[in-house]
Amino acid sequence: MNGNRWRLDGQVALVTGASVGIGRAIAAELLGLGAEVLLVARDDVQLQASRDDLEEEFPDRDVRAFAADVADPEQRREIFDWIEDLGTGLQLLVNNAGGNVTRAAIDYGEDEWRQIFELNLFSAFEICRFAYPLLCQHAASAIVNVGSVSGVTHVRSGAPYGMTKAALHQLTRNLACEWAEDGVRVNGVAPWYIRTRRTSGKLADPDYLDEVLERTPMRRIGEPEEVASAVAFLCLPAASYVTGECIAVDGGFLRYGF
Repeated sequence: MNGNRWRLDGQVALVTGASVGIGRAIAAELLGLGAEVLLVARDDVQLQASRDDLEEEFPDRDVRAFAADVADPEQRREIFDWIEDLGTGLQLLVNNAGGNVTRAAIDYGEDEWRQIFELNLFSAFEICRFAYPLLCQHAASAIVNVGSVSGVTHVRSGAPYGMTKAALHQLTRNLACEWAEDGVRVNGVAPWYIRTRRTSGKLADPDYLDEVLERTPMRRIGEPEEVASAVAFLCLPAASYVTGECIAVDGGFLRYGF
């Protein structure tokens, strides 16, 4: 078997929401497989700190960073102006940036729920569109969208978050069919609870944690690296005949029965 099928040497990957949590783990996983990685996140201080850490961990890899809020249409354009100026091209895109405010459906302000859509869904759609001309320059390229189990079934995330993730999964299927002839594979992952800064507050409640674990057949919380490995697989040449799929990284949550 050709070992290059399990490597990403010479490929350039753009990862959004890359400074902490799942995004940072994805960046590290791709770097470990030989890719050069372009990091994008809102918090410039945290972003540069993560870049420095990754450069120290992978001294033979090229790590570049650009601070931008992908929920801002103008800043989305600036990301691709930056990539054009770099002249690196682009083979891989991971849309990981996202956020949420959890409320009852009737309690959201209009600006609040619209912002969730802008960050979780519209940004990914636009970034895919901006990336498309670059991705098409290669015989094989890949997009991975980080969705959620909340886009498949009801969880206590609030309606707007679940709506955006369900739409992101459908975007994945649509683009996979539309762009297959251009050599662009499009897949997604759907995590359940993963141990990150964002989930630490809820999981600190022992009663809530017990409820989560009772609905998770593997009886534990996932780690960011476990999402990253699924994302990396979907980027690899080894996954060359996989497109339009969404892999649940959920410890069996979506398959739970009574």
